Amino acid sequence: MISDRMAKLLERSAPMSNMYTEGARMKALYGVENVYDYGLGNPNLPAPDIVRETSVRILNETDPWYLHHYMPNNGFIEAREKIAASLNRRFGESYGIDNIIFCTGAAGGINCLLKVLMDPGQEVLTFAPYFGEYDRYADNVGCTLVAVPANAPTFQPDAKEMAKYITEKTRSVLLNNPNNPTGVVYSAQTIREICDVLAEKEKEYGHAIYLISDEPYRELVYDGAEVPWIPDFYKNTIVAYSFSKSLSLPGDRVGYLAFANDVEDFDNIVYGVAVAARIMGFINAPSLQQLVVAECCEETVDISFYDRNRERLYAALTEYGYEVAKPQGAFYMFVKTPTADDKLFAEKAKEYRLIVTPGSGFGCSGYVRLSYCVKYETVEGSLPAFQALMEDFTKK
Repeated sequence: MISDRMAKLLERSAPMSNMYTEGARMKALYGVENVYDYGLGNPNLPAPDIVRETSVRILNETDPWYLHHYMPNNGFIEAREKIAASLNRRFGESYGIDNIIFCTGAAGGINCLLKVLMDPGQEVLTFAPYFGEYDRYADNVGCTLVAVPANAPTFQPDAKEMAKYITEKTRSVLLNNPNNPTGVVYSAQTIREICDVLAEKEKEYGHAIYLISDEPYRELVYDGAEVPWIPDFYKNTIVAYSFSKSLSLPGDRVGYLAFANDVEDFDNIVYGVAVAARIMGFINAPSLQQLVVAECCEETVDISFYDRNRERLYAALTEYGYEVAKPQGAFYMFVKTPTADDKLFAEKAKEYRLIVTPGSGFGCSGYVRLSYCVKYETVEGSLPAFQALMEDFTKK
């Protein structure tokens, strides 16, 4: 018999888990080309050629024992040096190897970080809509996720509203920029206002509030949008990065944490994360991929592929009467449903062979998320279905 706690987690995770099985079921029934699956953020683009070429070269040139042996939990020193050098070059930092910890994707890094920063009963703050697994991350360490309500229709977080939700129990803030599920890029003004409030609250409560900037989509931006570098605004910032999206490597589970030099209790936190990686069973990030991404860390997939999907889908959906905040980043679109019941809408969409994710799973009901990291043919094929679905809800 499973634990009561796990039973509750399974119930909460069911909608996300069902997307895998439902997509497979519908594709088997109707054929892959006849199902328009916008459910998962699983990149359709392959990794850039240089990633494969670098992987082969490293396999051929590196001593097999060295390549596959245990290394410090923080990761290979030479790989951390290259990541630090890239961040220094791009953002004017002065990072060294101690500022960088390789982790099993941003998710693994955030879980280790929360293990270090949080005590049971404390609170992690975030902004709705938010990546649905944040609830589980907080629960993993016995904490509560507190979500600031969504600021529709722009979805730029409201710092004044945020201030109402910070309490003495607030010890960390999870911020995802560009945002999943909206694709919105939080502006420099928004970030500055958030950081100003956090600095004030640190003084008020007499303890650090750590800002964890979750940035797996940093490189996926459009229309000249710029993603602010948050360590420039707030000293207690820790950046969580993943190569799952920028290099289309979600199955390789590799990313890093970058700690600003003036993070309070820097040494203990960095050491603590390394220990947390070990005691939580991660041990270290995949060894080969550390060396590969360190050499490819400034490469990206062909962003124009996603941009084409974004433009076509946005133009069509708004023409059909859907309300959408045009995304400037990532590969998601957050669409207001013509009914307040987003789960009902998602179920109805299946009748048109559309798979979408209810916004209630992201802490924001009345919307659905579309992951447009799909083939362009999927986008084109789905448009009549989206139009008919809207007509189905509005004809009554």
